[in-house]
Amino acid sequence: MQTQTNNTMTMARARQEASTVFLAKVFNWMAIGLAVTGVLAYFTAQTGLALTIAASPLFIVLILAELGMVFYLSARIEKIQSGTATALFIGYSVLNGLTLSTIFLAYTRASIGSTFLITAGMFGAMAVYGMVTKRDLSGMGSFMFMGLIGIILASVVNIFLQSSSLYWAISVIGVLVFVGLTAYDVQKIKTMGEQGIMEQGESAIQKGAIIGALALYLDFINLFLMLLRFFGGSRD
Repeated sequence: MQTQTNNTMTMARARQEASTVFLAKVFNWMAIGLAVTGVLAYFTAQTGLALTIAASPLFIVLILAELGMVFYLSARIEKIQSGTATALFIGYSVLNGLTLSTIFLAYTRASIGSTFLITAGMFGAMAVYGMVTKRDLSGMGSFMFMGLIGIILASVVNIFLQSSSLYWAISVIGVLVFVGLTAYDVQKIKTMGEQGIMEQGESAIQKGAIIGALALYLDFINLFLMLLRFFGGSRD
């Protein structure tokens, strides 16, 4: 009986250690993606290319390319090579850096920097919650995904309505949705580590880390953009 208990405890510790290693790999790739996006956005704005992007159809082309890459990577992650998945993630980070350079045209650099720090704090708090909570967040994840669909639909409608009230409602709900998705995604990634992805070979580990990093990257960027609506200081 004692031997069985010891074996169970040993297996539990091994799963926890594997999950920690996998989470670290995911967060490392997320950080790389954010660094690529942030540096490129800043220097694109500094060169004046951001104004060209914002004032031309290139902005829409970049947005469509980003959406295509996200859908392709999410749908084909099991079939593509790990190197291809990594290249697509970095490529997406580059394209997003180009599109996000346009925020420097609307907001001051100081307010962008302070909003980034606020985002990092909120994201970090929810990531820790997702890692340590014993509560199953899968139900909340489904609810937050429904909220995300609602935000997208409401945003499309507001393109035509131009309602300030709807704009702020979308912003508030958006913050709540991406805060919730952060905790849910971190817990899901932690579970992947506990369920043996670290035993499936380097290719599976890399692809799992990339798709996890993409989810957290999107949570962070979208939370940042929603908060920027509240804390961003206009350049006007």
